[in-house]
Amino acid sequence: MSKKIFSEKDQMNLSMNQYVIRISDKAITYADEFKKLFIEQYMAGKPPREIFEAYGFDVNVIGKQRVKQCAERWRKAYEENGIIGLADSRKESSGRPLKRELTQDEVIARQEARIKLLESQVDLLKKLDTKERLLVVKGKNLSKGKLFELIKETVGQGLGRTTRYLCDLLHVSRSGYYNYLQAVDTRTERSLSDVKAGELIKKAFQRKGFKKGSRSIKMTPQNDFGVIYNLKRIRRLMKKFDLVCPHRKPNPYKRMAKATQEHRTLPNSLERDFRKGVPGLALLTDITYLPYGRSETAYLSTILDASTGEILSYNLSNRLTLDIATDTIDALVKQRRLKLHKDAFIHSDQGSHYTSPKYQELLKEKGLGQSMSRRGNCWDNAPQESFFGHMKDHVDHRSCLTLIELQRKIDGYIRYYNNNRYQWGLKKMTPVQY
Repeated sequence: MSKKIFSEKDQMNLSMNQYVIRISDKAITYADEFKKLFIEQYMAGKPPREIFEAYGFDVNVIGKQRVKQCAERWRKAYEENGIIGLADSRKESSGRPLKRELTQDEVIARQEARIKLLESQVDLLKKLDTKERLLVVKGKNLSKGKLFELIKETVGQGLGRTTRYLCDLLHVSRSGYYNYLQAVDTRTERSLSDVKAGELIKKAFQRKGFKKGSRSIKMTPQNDFGVIYNLKRIRRLMKKFDLVCPHRKPNPYKRMAKATQEHRTLPNSLERDFRKGVPGLALLTDITYLPYGRSETAYLSTILDASTGEILSYNLSNRLTLDIATDTIDALVKQRRLKLHKDAFIHSDQGSHYTSPKYQELLKEKGLGQSMSRRGNCWDNAPQESFFGHMKDHVDHRSCLTLIELQRKIDGYIRYYNNNRYQWGLKKMTPVQY
């Protein structure tokens, strides 16, 4: 050790460095972080003096001999024990060596504990379901709860005083293991609560015969049973009980049909302002294809109120003629319960049905205005497109053998959609309620 003595001024200046832990007139204690940084750069070939100066140390104050001795001492410690060897041994030194040789009995006890743990792991893997077993095969770790349960079973087989060793084998903390043991009652209580909530969530999931997502499930118990669950809890239990809502898969190759007869198109007066706040004002319409049977195709035309989301009228046909659109308008105006706004208008795409002079003449006759989406822009009629997407998620039209069977399914879904399907954007009410 260098005999250089630090003055009070030197000690004050050195203590301001973030990499100095303690400083006295004869000794200086460096932070472990600085030692690691020093070794990384020293092994890369950088001189000790440059490293010290780069981290704010004045070599003239510390002394060249002290810097040289630190470099040699840290290098040897790193070569013998790696990064661990750089840690300050004075932190937790008890006067005993860091490692001692285990006795023969201790070696045998540890080997027995390892064997028991491996046997428990094999038994657990046999009990796992297919999904969890696949994760293990792919190299994914088991959950902490499973690992803690393994340790508990192994220790319970007469292998006490091996908890630290078993935790190290499975790379889990002892504190986490002991917390796991203390929380048995809490886990049991939560499990029972999940089972009770799961039954209601399963019931809501299949309510009215159509599968739902987490937000629809939240609204269903709240409106039908007076029970409120947190969205996060619903999603966690859906994952736990494997409740999967059908999702629409985007089709990058599907494009809107190019509009025809541009000379008969009309401007977009809706401009995506769907929530007018006035029922019976902005009415959206469109036609979708529904394959059924072996090679048959049906066509569904609907009119949807943009403000409430309610399907006001619809028409299912096996022919894609102009009648499918005009009959839908006729069905709309014949409804006695429906009161349209005096400025009501129909918004559609630029398809041939809606650019037809006959169709446009019918709207004028019924006192309805007309608006059209921009060419090839499905977002201008988003609520109507969204309805078709959700309907196809739930109605298995391909399994229908006849048009009558398909008609029954369409009728059932639209009744459900209007009267029983709660929607987040409608203040958690159904379209009819809203």
